[in-house]
Amino acid sequence: MSVGKTTLAKALGELDQFKDHNVQTERSKYLRDLGIPLNTDSTLNGQFVFLAERATELLYPNIITDRTIWDVCAFTFSAKSIDWFAKRSFVEAAMMLRDQYDVVFYVSSEGVPIEDNGVRTIDVEYRDKIDWAIRESLEEYKPNKLVYIKGTTEERIATILQNI
Repeated sequence: MSVGKTTLAKALGELDQFKDHNVQTERSKYLRDLGIPLNTDSTLNGQFVFLAERATELLYPNIITDRTIWDVCAFTFSAKSIDWFAKRSFVEAAMMLRDQYDVVFYVSSEGVPIEDNGVRTIDVEYRDKIDWAIRESLEEYKPNKLVYIKGTTEERIATILQNI
């Protein structure tokens, strides 16, 4: 959350190497305006909408996206209003899609200040909680290929290019 994933996805889409790729980025403002809670809590219905977006993205060939099912699961696990059984059931269902990702890049929050875009929360503790949940779910439900990246957008792009 708030680590520069959208900026990175858009920057990758500008490169010649990815001219045949479809870049998809999260539509937080649109979803918020539908009445779906976005920040420190969510609903099961809201999380299914987010999961449906991720599943739809997987239908595109050559997709670059700033969100994955691991993100959705982290927010589901962190939601206070969703009971534990529903959380576990949701995650088990979502993770059935994990093998459809060729490569997952975990973007570190290390040294990245939170920018206020007027939509997401700027609560650092909550970002750390989501980051922890993402890392835990990446460990429990490993993707085909996982690459950790950090640094500036340019450094991140260089790491990505080395790993594809």
